[in-house]
Amino acid sequence: MHVFLQGQIERITYTNDENGYTVARVKVSGHKDLVTVVGTLLIPIPGEVIEMKGNWTNHPRYGEQFKVEYYKSLVPASVYGIEKYLGSGLIKGIGPIMARRIVEKFGRKTLDVIEKEIEKLAEVDGIGKKRIGMIKKAWEDQKEIREVMIFLQTHGVGSGYATKIFKQYGNRSIKVVKENPYRLATDIFGIGFLTADRIAEKLGFARDSELRAEAGILYVLHQLADEGHVYCPYELLVKRCQEVLGVDREVTVKALGAIAADKMIVIEDLKEDIEHFGEKDKAVYLSKFHLSETSIVTRMKTLINSPKSIRKIDSDRAIDWVQRQLAITLAKRQVEAIRCAVESKVMIITGGPGTGKTTIINAILKIFLKLGVKIMLAAPTGRAAKRMSEATGHDAKTIHRMLEYSIQKGGFQKNEEKPLDCDLLVVDEASMIDTILMHHLLKAIPPRATFILVGDVNQLPSVGAGNVLKDIIASGRVQVVELNEIFRQAKESLIIVNAHKINSGLLPSFKSSGQKLDDFYFIEQEDPEEVLGIILELTKERIPRRFGFDPVDDIQVLTPMHRGVVGAGNLNVELQKVLNPVKNEVFRGGFSFRVNDKVMQVKNNYDKEVFNGDIGRITCIDPEVQEITISFDGRDVAYDYTDLDEIVLAYAVSVHKSQGSEYPAVVMPILTQHYVLLQRNLVYTAVTRGRNLVVMVGTIKALAIGVNNDKTQKRYTSLRQKLS
Repeated sequence: MHVFLQGQIERITYTNDENGYTVARVKVSGHKDLVTVVGTLLIPIPGEVIEMKGNWTNHPRYGEQFKVEYYKSLVPASVYGIEKYLGSGLIKGIGPIMARRIVEKFGRKTLDVIEKEIEKLAEVDGIGKKRIGMIKKAWEDQKEIREVMIFLQTHGVGSGYATKIFKQYGNRSIKVVKENPYRLATDIFGIGFLTADRIAEKLGFARDSELRAEAGILYVLHQLADEGHVYCPYELLVKRCQEVLGVDREVTVKALGAIAADKMIVIEDLKEDIEHFGEKDKAVYLSKFHLSETSIVTRMKTLINSPKSIRKIDSDRAIDWVQRQLAITLAKRQVEAIRCAVESKVMIITGGPGTGKTTIINAILKIFLKLGVKIMLAAPTGRAAKRMSEATGHDAKTIHRMLEYSIQKGGFQKNEEKPLDCDLLVVDEASMIDTILMHHLLKAIPPRATFILVGDVNQLPSVGAGNVLKDIIASGRVQVVELNEIFRQAKESLIIVNAHKINSGLLPSFKSSGQKLDDFYFIEQEDPEEVLGIILELTKERIPRRFGFDPVDDIQVLTPMHRGVVGAGNLNVELQKVLNPVKNEVFRGGFSFRVNDKVMQVKNNYDKEVFNGDIGRITCIDPEVQEITISFDGRDVAYDYTDLDEIVLAYAVSVHKSQGSEYPAVVMPILTQHYVLLQRNLVYTAVTRGRNLVVMVGTIKALAIGVNNDKTQKRYTSLRQKLS
């Protein structure tokens, strides 16, 4: 038999944004102590009065609890309740202090005033016209969001997504979701096809509906793009879609035809010389990837064949001159690289750490500056651009900034109509450039310019789809100089020596032979819990004590995977406990974010000019405005609480996300439980991120698995074939 209770929420112990599951402490009349209430509550707010239907249960650990099956929200009746309700963060613009002032002024009539006579709030000290507008909008939005939430909740969507859906569609939210719930999967970050499919099912969409099949195909293609593929072979795609959708082949094939006719995808015959595929197979591209890949090929060929704007010079004399200027003697490959830069239109310089890539860039810049030409330098990430500036003494920008990306103006402002004004463009960390970014970059390079790509082809490929640097090299259409000699100074670093060993398929060395080689260590331990303990101790105490590094700014934990005891998720929770135990925090998506936390952006946000992989520090949490401020390299960026799924803690990050960055010290767990991801280029990339110190914790067996596995996961791209 059901029990009915009415009470006022005093505090929220736990709430899950995704499914609304909440543990709350409620003041119920007739009960001396607060009652623990558990169940699905939509945006539970301290101060809110709720009428509940449910049953008493006894939890073995937490004791007596009231399990809610149904509830409805009532307006708080007491002045205390109203103050608590308003000060809970429910409404942007009203925090605890402002709530007290408002309630002192209007007492029990407070909510009526906000609802019907909001202008009266101007009588409260500290509330001006601007804040009244803000409170009015937040109050109205909050009512709308509630409606959207109730609708979504009945269709199996968590309250955390309701705010994002409302932000995207406003008061059209319910209409949009009813008409085509699959739009959620493409329009809203964090909602995948499976969630949208669950809503569609509850709304009565048939399993074999064309709308569902089309959305499913696009979902699979986006998933494959996230795995790095530019296209998918037709038959493989049909098979994957059938697995995801659970429908007949005919339904999938028909839907493929329909979205190809709508130009959302492009289906193209695969040339028979493409490895692994039968000649009858076709390639299926999302349209933007097909456009980008085709454009790279056309523009690259145009650039190679266009005349140079730089006058022809005697390369031997230039090489002699630059060696005198820099007071160095260049190695044979370095001389070749400079000659190539002076004589070619497009070239690639590749090589591992310590092989003199920076020296070459500096020598090339010196020669071109002497010629009085316009030079531009760029790199894919802010950190890589900053390092390039420091190493060359010349301004380097991120590619996005150089191409003047603006969301208000509709994308990249530099293109074929408004090209970059340069005669030489040098781009560093080129292995990180994905297919779409390379397409936009090439669009903006004037045909007269010399284009030099510098990068380490043995690193992991770009996070985005494609394998651009490797494909261009393999096409044979561009001059490539590979630097492979480690210079004397670099030989003193065991990090550099070991990186080259790993790249050659050899196990790294851990003991120095008399020389002062103390920058690379291996601590053997196979128990994951013990590995976690060692990493916490190394980061908090041992490395800072011995090397003087700051535990948060200078030490980066890199891990092959996200899940597990030593995956990024758990490592971050544990590292946060020991490195930043402060209590000024906000909870989102199962994580707490605190002032001074090290965080990482996980999707490109062009509005904020913050990109996937950028690392910052939280400097301020404002519960009144419901904003977190994060400093990225000295630039403050504001995040609304609803945007917090775009950031994750970054005390530990995956090796993939560390590309283009360099850290004074790197700590890396390496265990056989990671074997699926253990590849030579992953281990190599991790080691080359450490500037002064690398410490590995795990087993030699796991390290050997990684070093011996040079079968990198194949990415489906046609760039090499189309270029050659």
